[in-house]
Amino acid sequence: MGPKKKKKSSGKKKVSKAEQLRLQKEEEERRLKEEEEAQLQAQQEEAARLEKERIEQEQMENLEAKDQERRESELAELHSLEQKFLSAQQWKTDYRANAKWERYLSCDGSPDPTVLQEINTFMSLWREDRNEDIQLVMEKGEQVLNLIEKLQFLLLDTPPNEITEKETVQYQESILELQNLLHQKYNGATEHLLKCQSVPKLEVLDSEELTQRSKDNVEEPEEEKKTDREEPSMPAEEEICSDERKSASSFKENSSSIAGINEAEEKTEKKSEILDVPSQVQDPLRQEKTNEKEEAITDDNVVDLQQFVPVGGVYHIDALQLPPQVKQIKDWNMVELLDVGLEAYPYPPEEAEEAAYPPIHISLRLSDHVMYFEDPVIARWDPAGQQWRTDGISNVTYKNQEKSITFEMDAFYTIALLQDAHCNMLYRAWELRPTGVDEALLRVTTVFATVQIQIKGHQCMLSSVVVEEKHVLSHVTGKWTSPLDLRAVLKKAGVNIFPGEYSYKYVSVNKKAPLAEVRAYQQMALVASAFAFAWSKWNLEAGQEKVVFKVSEHIKADSVEDKDWSLYMFNGQKAQKLKITETSEAFSEELEEDTEFHSTLYHMLKDFASKEAIDKVEAASFLFIDVVYQLLLAMRVLTYS
Repeated sequence: MGPKKKKKSSGKKKVSKAEQLRLQKEEEERRLKEEEEAQLQAQQEEAARLEKERIEQEQMENLEAKDQERRESELAELHSLEQKFLSAQQWKTDYRANAKWERYLSCDGSPDPTVLQEINTFMSLWREDRNEDIQLVMEKGEQVLNLIEKLQFLLLDTPPNEITEKETVQYQESILELQNLLHQKYNGATEHLLKCQSVPKLEVLDSEELTQRSKDNVEEPEEEKKTDREEPSMPAEEEICSDERKSASSFKENSSSIAGINEAEEKTEKKSEILDVPSQVQDPLRQEKTNEKEEAITDDNVVDLQQFVPVGGVYHIDALQLPPQVKQIKDWNMVELLDVGLEAYPYPPEEAEEAAYPPIHISLRLSDHVMYFEDPVIARWDPAGQQWRTDGISNVTYKNQEKSITFEMDAFYTIALLQDAHCNMLYRAWELRPTGVDEALLRVTTVFATVQIQIKGHQCMLSSVVVEEKHVLSHVTGKWTSPLDLRAVLKKAGVNIFPGEYSYKYVSVNKKAPLAEVRAYQQMALVASAFAFAWSKWNLEAGQEKVVFKVSEHIKADSVEDKDWSLYMFNGQKAQKLKITETSEAFSEELEEDTEFHSTLYHMLKDFASKEAIDKVEAASFLFIDVVYQLLLAMRVLTYS
């Protein structure tokens, strides 16, 4: 038997128990050492952090103490600058008094609408005047509209301390009486024209026609009718449509009257002014207070006039009974006289069946003087409920390029094209920069448009409205006016960039504390002659109590480079320069290195400003400052952007 084969070794030596214990002990010692080192490092880091926080806290306390020490002197200096607002208020008071005196001395034959005796005499004389010539009535109507406009402007522009409650009621009553008189005169002129004018034979058209714009902004409708007679277009009636906050003063430019019809169309346009009291200018701190007595709208067909506003006027669409016609007998012209005046033709008749009378098809050519950024909502006026409603109107087709709209109605109504008052909010960006001595440019970019407003002295001017890279609304650009007038012009044109008292309900805004917002606008206006301001994305991250915006000293009249902007934060009582930039990854309130706190934005900017810039601020006109403040406060760029 041969020798036994040796077993092959596994290649690994068996670790003894003692060796295992030794390795475990070394591993434990290493782990404990690492833990001790980590703990020591953490203690050192914590100590360093605490020391850093202590130093920062100490520095912050020193800065706060330093700010408190000079707070009184800084506020006194700011108060001296703010006297310019009082000077502006006094100037406007004197201006209103002087305008009233000039009206008294003018003796141009036009009555002073604020003097009750004069306006009553004017209305009485015209009421007694039996001349119903259409041209004369139209000319007189323009005078009446100017008087109405003056009274409306006075109600908006006059501060509460300069107008009594009695005067307010008087002006409102005068407006209503003038509107009613205009209504009567237009009806009388229409009836007169329909009885002396020959009635042309109506030709049936193969397709619908759009109203065409003629001189003096009067539209003469062309219609598609299945009738055999047609009357010429005429000025007609006026209607007042109002709610608790708004009043519409308007007049009808034209109407066609049709007799003996089963189906008819009539297209007319009427001027309309929708004016609301700028409560945010009267008392900014009352802004956004909810009216507890206000009743919520529960009917989906009723238009909420806090959310929607009429744009482009109000259209009266009526069918009128043809008045008795002139009969020529030999050398005599005879006509039957009726005391009832114009009579509306009911459609459909009360006894009619719905199937027998199809809906009325309307086609309107819209004005080039207004902008519709979204498909307009068509609403009809309900005289009984004193409200705008959307029921009774169907099959609406809006053609943006052709600027036309077609729809059907189940009866004749007074209608308006409504637009969301907040479609241009929130603002995508805004910028205010000086362009010269007491001159500045304010630019607001919305979802649909870019609006540029020039400011010079005590006036402002709409310099451009750009929509899809095209300049629009040229008829209202390039005209110097007051901020209040500019607001009315833009709203009438459909470009509303002025939040209302209840706008926060309809726009998702980052509400700011009134103290921070209003004081920011005031101090921005005080330094606007030498510093540019602009929108910052970090304003959304700063919370309600603070506002954040970009600032740059700006002496030359050119654009501001990105590198020139710095970020500032302000809460109404403390201003600071931030370390972050617009491109930083996260928001931080950390101070810019080697900067301090100040009680006012003016003194915060003064730390880095040139002597030339400060000299311009101190020399700025109080009227220029006031206009800048009015526009910033009206647009509320720090909340609605």
